[in-house]
Amino acid sequence: MVCMGNICRSPTAEAVMVRLLEEHGLGGRVEVASAGTGGWHAGEPPDARSTAAAARRGIHLRGQAQKVRVQDFDEYDLLVAMDGANRRDLLALAPSSEARAQVLLLRELDEESVASGDTDVPDPYYGGPDGFDIVLDVVERGCRGLLERLRTDGHL
Repeated sequence: MVCMGNICRSPTAEAVMVRLLEEHGLGGRVEVASAGTGGWHAGEPPDARSTAAAARRGIHLRGQAQKVRVQDFDEYDLLVAMDGANRRDLLALAPSSEARAQVLLLRELDEESVASGDTDVPDPYYGGPDGFDIVLDVVERGCRGLLERLRTDGHL
């Protein structure tokens, strides 16, 4: 899961996906991690507002921010971007056409988002407190779509 700074959207998506996998009896079958396209928050925990919003839903955000690396294309089957800018950054970093094929946009896996034409997970960092709950809603739908894709593609 990849966003810009790896403190709001991508750790939220990571935790939501882990929980979803566990709810479907698939915990431990898929390695889920998150990173940012920028490294300015490296080593920091997830944003306190993201953590609080997730905790209200029983979701635990974990880890420390890190920057996405070229090696991630070898270590992970998919790199799931939170928005178009992150997707472009990942595509630019990808070392090959095969690696570029590993890059997905999370909301493109959510039929509702595709139908509306709104395929970016909104960045709540500079917005109001309700933005973190909106991100959770959007990410949950995208992660459900990702789970379905993993099943359909034979990864599970």
